[in-house]
Amino acid sequence: MHSKITDVTQRIIKRSQKTRAQYLQAVEDNFREGPRRTRLSEGNIAHASAACPLHEKTEILGAKWPNLGIVTAYNDMLSAHQPFERFPKIIKYAARRNGATAQVAGGVPAMCDGVTQGRDGMELSLFSRDIIAMGTAVALSHDMFEAVIHLGVCDKIVPGLLIGALRYGYLPQIFAPAGPMPSGITNPEKARIRQLFADGKVGREALLKAEAASYHAPGTCTFYGTANSNQMLMEVMGLQLPGSSFIHPNTPLRDAMTAQTTRRAVQITNMGHEFTPIAHIVDEIAIVNGLVGLMATGGSTNLTIHMIAIARAAGILIDWDDFADISSVTPLICKIYPNGPADVNHFHVAGGMARLVGELLDAGLMNPAVKTVAGGDGLNEYTREPIRNGHSEADTVLFRNGPQESLNTDVLSTVTEPFRPDGGLRVLTGNIGRSVMKVSAVKREYWRVEAPALVIDHQDALIDMHKAGALERDFIVVLRFQGPRANGMPELHKLTPILGSLQDRGFKVAMVTDGRLSGASGKFPSAIHMHPEALSGGPISQIRTGDIIRLDAHASTVEVISDSDWTKRAPDKMPAPKNLSTLGMNMFEPMRAVANTAEEGASVLGVL
Repeated sequence: MHSKITDVTQRIIKRSQKTRAQYLQAVEDNFREGPRRTRLSEGNIAHASAACPLHEKTEILGAKWPNLGIVTAYNDMLSAHQPFERFPKIIKYAARRNGATAQVAGGVPAMCDGVTQGRDGMELSLFSRDIIAMGTAVALSHDMFEAVIHLGVCDKIVPGLLIGALRYGYLPQIFAPAGPMPSGITNPEKARIRQLFADGKVGREALLKAEAASYHAPGTCTFYGTANSNQMLMEVMGLQLPGSSFIHPNTPLRDAMTAQTTRRAVQITNMGHEFTPIAHIVDEIAIVNGLVGLMATGGSTNLTIHMIAIARAAGILIDWDDFADISSVTPLICKIYPNGPADVNHFHVAGGMARLVGELLDAGLMNPAVKTVAGGDGLNEYTREPIRNGHSEADTVLFRNGPQESLNTDVLSTVTEPFRPDGGLRVLTGNIGRSVMKVSAVKREYWRVEAPALVIDHQDALIDMHKAGALERDFIVVLRFQGPRANGMPELHKLTPILGSLQDRGFKVAMVTDGRLSGASGKFPSAIHMHPEALSGGPISQIRTGDIIRLDAHASTVEVISDSDWTKRAPDKMPAPKNLSTLGMNMFEPMRAVANTAEEGASVLGVL
């Protein structure tokens, strides 16, 4: 193992010693031998089986077969989640073939950041993760299941499902993804049309045509944003079957993988021979493997928040310094949009997850000594890839060794010949606070910007200034009151075409904000997730338009340099939100009031 990876792992173990022990003790206290439903009263179990077909009801009441719970984020508005409509039927059929029953335990909400981007609904997005976690807990509270299959893909959905799952850490739990849509128009072409529209050079018809050609079928969006970063994480953390992330929906192999996932869920129950509760999978080593995967692939900045919340749900304490130290020694070996023109389908064809994991294991950057839902030889199992078993049951798969080298080194390279020597994530500190910056998609010539601040409190203000032609200059936009406690920490991707266009035209531009950018953040320098946030009186609330700010990714700093007395100013107050009475925003006021900082996971759950 690389010495830095070992050092970070050991300090996480030491830092988490007390909280992890408390978590594992709580898990141990909830272990039960045999079917959990045998502890229910006759009335309890009658309610839980009343609607089942006769054969399944017999097995549930008889308690001789394990019962699998399905927690689903299905809806048919999200392209990534629409394929889940078919999954419960596939799972139930596969369960019966393998001596088990399965029930949909509950559904959780799944909102789409692509639909709500730039809209009021985005202010609910981050908190939807914790609501999904709570919804998962409701689904599992019936104590009816020996294992759980989670159906989810996108931005907040997978982290929310996993946080909820870890609070029921005594149960075996496995994730079944749906896969990406086929490739549409290239991501660079989509970005080009967006910038032309922002500059008024094409109309809405051209923009809609480009967007519809990009997002055009069932499945995950194909760029490497938060949704596809989630899928990579679930594999390298051992929570999905090897090679399951990027198989297209509604194909024979995808259906077979869903059935195989069900088969494994049965095998890892306490009624099988390979009992593997999720608490024993998600440990400090698995978390570090996940962080290495993020850095090696140029994963979403949203995971700098979500991974902290996930780890805390398992009693593990990580912070941004852990991310930065792992980034410093993990080369970027994937070039997937926004880090390059390729999409996840190109990555999959180039060797995909099997080649990625094999390369990182060989380099001593990932630790194979973990438990996974696949069983066998720890993370080494994830250097294999699935194929359909053409000589046996239609719903079974075989696993063969994955490629021993990349099939397209322009998309998936090696540790010895990386696209950049580090993972492209920096923690920026200075007199404004702590923030993160994804540098992997930003050209090195833009890493240092020194310019006057342009202070705004809502993203629409910058859009209005752009339309008025008032942005033809160098500036660093300081967008405040976008933190978890202010308005739920929305993504600010709506500003990307404007700032990207100004940068292309030669202006020096950057962003400093206590809000988020999307999983596709990049191109222009941005210090995001700044804390302390403005609403809490953080220094970002004391910056005024005209102050000179220096953002320097080389030095990992962001600071006001023009006025030594600026921190003595009274913090600005948050303007009255425009939308507290719309879209149910007032319902989320209690969550905003108690949310912790971005570096603590921006959570309201208080799981530690």
